[in-house]
Amino acid sequence: MGTANGEQPAAGASSDKLRHVESMSQLPSGAGKISGINAVVLGESLAAEENDLIFPSPEFSANALVSSPKQYQEMYERSIKDPSGFWSEIAETFYWKEKWNPSEVCSENLDVTKGPVQISWFKGGKTNICYNAVDRNIESGNGDKIAMYWEGNEPGQDAKLTYSELLEKVCQLSNYLKSVGVGKGDAVIIYLPMLLELPIAMLACARIGAVHSVVFAGFSADSLAQRIVDCKPKLVITCNAVKRGAKPILLKDIVDAALVESEKNGVSVGLCLTYENQSAMKREDTKWQAERDVWWQDVVTKFSTKCDVEWVDAEDPLFLLYTSGSTGKPKGVLHTSGGYMLYTATTFKYAFDYKPTDIYWCTADCGWITGHSYVTYGPLLNGATVLIFEGTPNYPDSGRCWDIVDKYNVSIFYTAPTLVRSLMRDGTEYVTCYSRKSLRVLGSVGEPINPSAWRWFYNIVGDSRCPISDTWWQTETGGFMITPLPGAWPQKPGSATFPFFGVQPVIVDEKGQEIEGECSGYLCIKKSWPGAFRTLYGDHERYETTYFKPFAGYYFTGDGCSRDKDGYHWLTGRVDDVINVSGHRIGTAEVESALVSHPQCAEAAVVGVEHEVKGQGIYAFVTLVDGVPYSAELRKSLIMTVRNQVFDLFLDVMTEEVHILCRQMGCT
Repeated sequence: MGTANGEQPAAGASSDKLRHVESMSQLPSGAGKISGINAVVLGESLAAEENDLIFPSPEFSANALVSSPKQYQEMYERSIKDPSGFWSEIAETFYWKEKWNPSEVCSENLDVTKGPVQISWFKGGKTNICYNAVDRNIESGNGDKIAMYWEGNEPGQDAKLTYSELLEKVCQLSNYLKSVGVGKGDAVIIYLPMLLELPIAMLACARIGAVHSVVFAGFSADSLAQRIVDCKPKLVITCNAVKRGAKPILLKDIVDAALVESEKNGVSVGLCLTYENQSAMKREDTKWQAERDVWWQDVVTKFSTKCDVEWVDAEDPLFLLYTSGSTGKPKGVLHTSGGYMLYTATTFKYAFDYKPTDIYWCTADCGWITGHSYVTYGPLLNGATVLIFEGTPNYPDSGRCWDIVDKYNVSIFYTAPTLVRSLMRDGTEYVTCYSRKSLRVLGSVGEPINPSAWRWFYNIVGDSRCPISDTWWQTETGGFMITPLPGAWPQKPGSATFPFFGVQPVIVDEKGQEIEGECSGYLCIKKSWPGAFRTLYGDHERYETTYFKPFAGYYFTGDGCSRDKDGYHWLTGRVDDVINVSGHRIGTAEVESALVSHPQCAEAAVVGVEHEVKGQGIYAFVTLVDGVPYSAELRKSLIMTVRNQVFDLFLDVMTEEVHILCRQMGCT
């Protein structure tokens, strides 16, 4: 690791150099005629292993919101040099009941040595994210536009809501919540599957200034109870059951057990609003506590379809979302209203090159941050049509996703590498028997996507004509931080490419020194961005200790990252998912990526094991492609794949050392 000129800046130094902007000026502007570069253009040919760059086609770029590196550079430089002006112009496109102080657009301190960490954007401005996501679209003449399609667990189960119909349902639930004493600042736990009622409940809370906390409807009673005890909600919203594939899950039973457990810990919730999901369980089969439980259909539908908006400060809480912590206690990530609204809307618009005619499908559950930012808020703030899917991607067979794509003419498809690899394992015939002609942009979220999965996604699902927005971000960041912009620059399979507007990523070493040029290290962010979380609920000290004390003056992402000679960013996984072998820090994601590039490997998980000589060795758990038998020869082939793709990068590691390390691997 080193700087471009061989010098190291001082620890904690804050360089104003826009590294990737400088390197982008060296990128070629076209493909196929550049010496030393293996490249293809969207729609012209398949992406093979030897291809370094995949260029957008001239036609795609011509119609893209950001159509060239030059346009991106100009916008990015403005966002860094004049963040207040850049984000204020975007804020002006939304409705504000009261404007913010233009001289105090952003206030921040990320340096724990200079006082408490604090971030605020547009403080003093009064707005409401529900109004901007729903009412504003109706007032602009799009009330009859489809806001949400819903596809049920079973083929043939479906529904839809226009923006006007969505508003009516949101208002009815908002009025009910107010009638039972829920008001501004009160917490509401939402434990629902992917029914239309889930985003409706989120929007209803936001409309009246309540703070929603969505818990993935698959978490155990203990996990749910932990979250109830921490945020002390006025009520819990759930449904009686859900079917995932052929398997019924009794959600109400889980909630009942969680409420018993939370009461033991001193938190009693006196109301459980329960939606009757008839396709999974009949009302009469649901366990019931008459003094506490209320059927959604019996009460919510009786309320008015009009509800006044609660105007909130930009820095008022919008939602809590609990994420795993190293101590075992979930961390309550708190996002606020104004900055989050702008950031999710803007990232959605540009990262997916959104057009008003697009049909957008994100496969994430609203129990995760992706479902908050890119199922509910980001798309609706842009007036998009969103598809919500209750079921699983391999039920009734592995062609379900592409059946849905064809049924609704989905044009933007955003999913996780795990799903991509799972569908790879099942074979291409489940994909190619469907048209998928409507697809225009693909997206990846949740973990670094390995190059072989990227190429399969691009070649097979997208027919080599759809760019992939391989996004890197976190629950804590609220929205995309490093992401391709389709049409703007060439992609490298597996790279998240360049930072979004307003984001300043830096790579530092163990001492917090920024590293220039081609390098690897710890990924940090300097300066705040509007979508940043503001604290961990009830534990600001943990917020500072976890994210800001490791490298004073920076937000520490907890991820490792490499930057190549062209300025492209490659996420290598969590730094606590790093194996130290003979002094060499090897990211588990690197080894996993090498393994799944093997044509007979479908999935791989890698862990470190103690080694008396090397410190740590590597152990791999491998799932083979269906129909491929395990053999000693295959095990050796997998080991050699890792050796060739990962360990050969370390020139000072001797052949015998690699051989010994590889012996630590096994296949199950």
